[in-house]
Amino acid sequence: MSNVLYTNSRLGDTGLQHAIKELAKKYSEEFINVRHHLHAHPELSYKEFETSKFVHQKLAEFNIPFEVKATTGVIGLIKGKNPESRVIALRADMDALPIREENNVDYKSKNDGVMHACGHDVHTTILLGAAKILNELKAEWEGTIKLIFQPGEEKNPGGASLLIKENVLENPKPQGIFGLHVHPGLDFGKLSFRKGRVMASADEIYITIRGKGGHAATPHLTADTVLIASHLIVALQQVISRNRNPQTPSVLSICSIQGGHTTNVIPSEVKLMGTFRAMDEEWRYKAHDIIKKLAVELVESMGAEIDLHIDVGYPTVDNDTTLTDKAWQLANEFVGKENVEETEVRMGAEDFGYYTQQIPGCFYRLGVKNEAAGIIHNVHTPKFNIDERAIEIGIGMMAWLGVKG
Repeated sequence: MSNVLYTNSRLGDTGLQHAIKELAKKYSEEFINVRHHLHAHPELSYKEFETSKFVHQKLAEFNIPFEVKATTGVIGLIKGKNPESRVIALRADMDALPIREENNVDYKSKNDGVMHACGHDVHTTILLGAAKILNELKAEWEGTIKLIFQPGEEKNPGGASLLIKENVLENPKPQGIFGLHVHPGLDFGKLSFRKGRVMASADEIYITIRGKGGHAATPHLTADTVLIASHLIVALQQVISRNRNPQTPSVLSICSIQGGHTTNVIPSEVKLMGTFRAMDEEWRYKAHDIIKKLAVELVESMGAEIDLHIDVGYPTVDNDTTLTDKAWQLANEFVGKENVEETEVRMGAEDFGYYTQQIPGCFYRLGVKNEAAGIIHNVHTPKFNIDERAIEIGIGMMAWLGVKG
């Protein structure tokens, strides 16, 4: 299948969809190899230097112009017919996690203790594949497509926020943005979408309780920071159970308690760390105030001092109704209505939420599970992997959304 065939033809929607599917199939093995390279060379958030260079090389190979933003971010631009008529952004994240891989595969991570355990290697691969197809077919579609290869999704403040500060959504400004995420709970061959709020905000809580330490045999001469911390952990559960509207999902979890070093000394300091998540931005910030007031008053009433910091993280991912409806219908056309499901609400977070605060966005899921082959492990685990046939579907669907979304 030659590029000349498409360059010189004028395909309708049916022909364009067919061409995208054919090219996605034709290039599937090439991009599975791309995924293997990325998977074997993972890099942590904001340190994606070699990954960024690899993306540069691929875009140059495809003759797609690009620029660098936020140190390791890569922004490409593909212009179709009438490039000013519409602008759509397609986004993929590039960073990996501090996890030691346990998969026994040829493309296992070569960077000890770092792994693409969240599928960002897949996301980057899919966007590169879609970019190649879109560029080859650019005589067949209207508008401009902005490619966003984003750093630092896994770590505050989130690469999306950094790119937005560097005007990634300007010059030209997209009318909408699409992003995908692998879904290890969804079978290969399927896609899932959800309108409205689909992923939670995520804020980090850091608390230090300080008081007079002393001998465990004379607690009356101390401010027992361990006991105070214990009371505080229990009391904080009231923030959710007695202040939140029960119809609005929210989570507050204290996940770390550090203090003391022996059996008979009450420590002078205890540290707590946790996470707060919400699906409603108004409730989110109201809860911050409740957490602070409750914590300070309780700790001080028990004779100790407190330092409390809430590190405000990613906002809620709020999928635009119109854009998601359109994407859902396009998915029905592309993979068949029987292969498109509704995504469940998830209390996990994604910095794609920063984009949805600025422009209409649609964040959807790509099924990668294959239970018969043992591909069942969740993201952020040492054995996470995918059914790589999903790459062909992912590339094709992302390209189809680019031209029709």
